[in-house]
Amino acid sequence: MDIKSIKSQFPIFKNKFNGKPLIYLDNANSSQKPKNVIDRISKFYSKEFSNIGRSVHTLAVTATNRFEESRDLMKKYINAKSREEIIFTKNATEAINLVASTYGDKFINRGDEILITELEHHANYVPWHFLRQKKGAIIKFAKCNDRGEVDIDEIKKLINNKTKIIAITHLSNVTGVIMPIKKIVDLASEKKIPVLVDGCQGAPHLKLDMQELGCDFYAISCHKMYGPTGVGVLYAKKKWLDVLPPYQGGGGMIEEVKKESITFPGSPTKYEAGTLQTAEVVGFSESLKFIEDVGIKNIMQHEKEILEYGLEEIKKNNSVRIIGDPKHRGSIISFTIKGIHPHDIATILDEDGVAIRAGHHCCQILHEKMGISASARASLGIYNSKDDIDALSSAIKKCNKVFNT
Repeated sequence: MDIKSIKSQFPIFKNKFNGKPLIYLDNANSSQKPKNVIDRISKFYSKEFSNIGRSVHTLAVTATNRFEESRDLMKKYINAKSREEIIFTKNATEAINLVASTYGDKFINRGDEILITELEHHANYVPWHFLRQKKGAIIKFAKCNDRGEVDIDEIKKLINNKTKIIAITHLSNVTGVIMPIKKIVDLASEKKIPVLVDGCQGAPHLKLDMQELGCDFYAISCHKMYGPTGVGVLYAKKKWLDVLPPYQGGGGMIEEVKKESITFPGSPTKYEAGTLQTAEVVGFSESLKFIEDVGIKNIMQHEKEILEYGLEEIKKNNSVRIIGDPKHRGSIISFTIKGIHPHDIATILDEDGVAIRAGHHCCQILHEKMGISASARASLGIYNSKDDIDALSSAIKKCNKVFNT
């Protein structure tokens, strides 16, 4: 692949920050946007805008068709069985909350168990905590080991007749571990337990096939996939969407409203209340086309090469501790530097135009397990190169000099 050519499609890299070219290593937080996505949103607002699913004039019909084309592209991208299994939300957090609320209200009662892991982002813990408070359910945590992995046997031993759902990350945003989702789904299927996957990090960096994975729910954050903010996707098997209640009430998600009763249509309409983020969903279609054009397998191979190079280079610095050492790892390197707070690391790196994230990354439980309060995190995207890793390594050495470590 010609990474320079790919990078040239992202307008933000034409700018300088603190007088330096941008080295963007904060992709697990949010990825940058190619010009075709930016232009598509602008074109929609300037030439095609209308509310969708309501009026029958030309603009409304065109806007609705553009919106639904994005649904069809998403169905194809993740190999869902039907387009009705694709629900647009405002983010992955809302997608997980949708499942926790609707599935939880209908199927989880006092004493029932929800199985998650110590790896989980707050978005895949807090909604279940709300359900625990509301319904008197129990949350069980599968423990991670010193390598930042959760062993399949750790999950297996926690599954019992009280387990009502398993909610688990696909790729940790701290240790980078890639979880064996298919094996977990197979375990759960033996007891007919549904599995929800937090795919925020999985979707941008791994090939997705819902028929192969077999999970019941998969939550996606589109702004991490070179797409706009304000858009998420919930994939859910139709068998669940047919029996779960609506998540929110309002316009657009009804079939018939009377004083005595209200009836609802099927999915996805039942779950897409109100005016949706139309321009962003239309723009997201170009993100999917961008990924398809580059090729997800090419992205995976490129990121693997840069990750391996990055780990090798950073390990040369004896003051750096890399968080986690999983056997199967995605494009994330979280680390600490002895004697330097992660926020100070990020500030010094920023002076050299190197953008990383510092903090607990919405994973306080995992950081506590690792014996730290925070970490610095470099996370890769398709436009990153070995030169970016060299810049990161040099900036880390600058931190050592500033703090005399």
